[in-house]
Amino acid sequence: MSLPADLMELREDEIRAHYGAAAGLLDGFDHTPRIAKPKEAAPAAERSPGIARTRRFRTTTPGLVTRSTARPEGVHLTERVERSDGDDPLVSPLQATVLHGLRRAIAVALAVGEGFAEQTELAALRRANLEGRLGADKSTAFSELLTAEALIVLHVFANATSFLLADHASEAAIEVGAVEEILTDNAPLALKGALWELDQELATFVTSEDKLVPTVLAYVEQLMEKVALRAQTASHLGPFTSANYRVEADDLTISGFTPSRAHRGSKITMTFKKPNEVVGNHIAKYQAMKLSKMLMAYDFDRKLNPFAELGGFIFTFMGDGKPGTGKTTLIQMMAGLINDYCAVAGYPFRYQNFGIDNIDSYQGKSGQNAKAFINNVLDPNVIGFGTVDDIDQIAGKRGDRQSSAGQQEVTAVLMESFSGANTVVRGNCTFGMFSNYPENVDDALRQRAGARFLVDGPQTREDYIDILHLLMGKNHDIPMGDHDLYAAQEIKSAVARSFAAHARPQEDGLLEVFDRVHDKIGELDSIAKMGTYLKAIQEADERFTGRSIKNITDAVKVRAMDFELPDEWMENPELFLMKDYDTKKAMIAELRVPITTDMVIQEINRYADSEFRYADKSDEAAIEAMVRDFTRQEEAKKRYLEGK
Repeated sequence: MSLPADLMELREDEIRAHYGAAAGLLDGFDHTPRIAKPKEAAPAAERSPGIARTRRFRTTTPGLVTRSTARPEGVHLTERVERSDGDDPLVSPLQATVLHGLRRAIAVALAVGEGFAEQTELAALRRANLEGRLGADKSTAFSELLTAEALIVLHVFANATSFLLADHASEAAIEVGAVEEILTDNAPLALKGALWELDQELATFVTSEDKLVPTVLAYVEQLMEKVALRAQTASHLGPFTSANYRVEADDLTISGFTPSRAHRGSKITMTFKKPNEVVGNHIAKYQAMKLSKMLMAYDFDRKLNPFAELGGFIFTFMGDGKPGTGKTTLIQMMAGLINDYCAVAGYPFRYQNFGIDNIDSYQGKSGQNAKAFINNVLDPNVIGFGTVDDIDQIAGKRGDRQSSAGQQEVTAVLMESFSGANTVVRGNCTFGMFSNYPENVDDALRQRAGARFLVDGPQTREDYIDILHLLMGKNHDIPMGDHDLYAAQEIKSAVARSFAAHARPQEDGLLEVFDRVHDKIGELDSIAKMGTYLKAIQEADERFTGRSIKNITDAVKVRAMDFELPDEWMENPELFLMKDYDTKKAMIAELRVPITTDMVIQEINRYADSEFRYADKSDEAAIEAMVRDFTRQEEAKKRYLEGK
């Protein structure tokens, strides 16, 4: 099988050459911890002295509980895994799977490390060092390359273990805590430190076999995250981060320090909604339908979506509206569309919601939960859809004393992930933030939403008739009357009316700015005049910054992609989904429409309307709070004086 040009094949013989070393590490080695301290093990089950257990490690006194996990005779991971089911003398299928997965992951890691050494001067420097020929001028480079190799081997080991055991994960959640024994002197020592700490975690948390895989996965995920952070400041990693390694037998692709989880989606327990069941919310519904199809253009070989390259891809969006206007229904509709499209194409789909139950009282845990949520949805091996419902309750405003430390952690993670220095938009996933009170969301976080969906629910008489009929169901004989059912929900005409309505602002504050500029310079029919309008908006609202302009231009590019991919492309994968990246890109480019002045004005007004709406609500809420405070103070003063 031929591989894409940016993939390097990791041959099976190169991996199997390290099986012996990997098995030796699992069988036993000595390690004295440098950083971490041995943990106290969970009490072991009482065992009968009459059962022979010659192949397993056991205490010298039958029935004695071993309290410390630090073994004077070394680390024996094979025996540790085999003891996870108590007294059963036979190796279970799950134990064998874990041991095979660990051996395979260690061998893959050593093979990648060996390849890195050959690609760089590390292999030559290592030989020179063994022969006593290493000059003083090369000692620093030698040390830095050893550190780089150690980080690579650690991350690949953790990454491959997570990938290989992912299909055996259960719903059990194990909190192993922070990984500490990360040693970067050289790759062999790094692996011993990691395996020693894994042995500690197994001894502490695996009180029954069902906790074996969750504990291993929890540890390697923490190890991946810690190593990736170390790698951000390490040198000489270019040959590894710029390459993609492919292990064909395992269907595993290693892309730098990005986790390569198994190619599988999440099981969704959700009541999906059809587009006609979303009444009103025309622009929001239209953009959600377009975005659902945009995601399907993602190319799993290139790890890129043509829409992300051509422009017009919505990576983050915010949906706001009053309670009961249809935000949950919109989520159900979009998730249902993506799920159905992925089922036809055979793509893995992962939906995940980040809710209030992910805010933890333990310091740092809320941030970890948020990062795990982001990484799960970002996984380049799946089509992802992540939602943050009631984000005003989940992410705290910076400087707000009423926000908990956990909420502040979530805000920091979301800001960095949605538009940080390391943010990479591949086009395989999108994030939606929803709120009834977006004015309570941190300004900087809110501005990281590239698109705004106003979820205002049914608006017209026809909308209310449609939603009444929809919710009434079929168990009645009430006549419809003079009404063309769902005609008002016909998406193209409804969207055209909705966009046209934004030729002038909807909010009073912005309308005043618009009329003032229009009276002064006339029609906004040039870049210069539109820039003048933008400056006038900034003078009226200082939160209208350069990021706001970027969001507006991104929205304009979306309008340039003001088309839906044909339904038949989604129904027959051969027509589009199975095409190569360049073909899909060319097919999409042919459908683009020119950017017009009307598009730009409408998108400026749509975005600025939302900011003025948030500001007005925020100011009004603050004024009402102050009025309540003053009223209480006056009443308290009155009662105090009457009491005297």
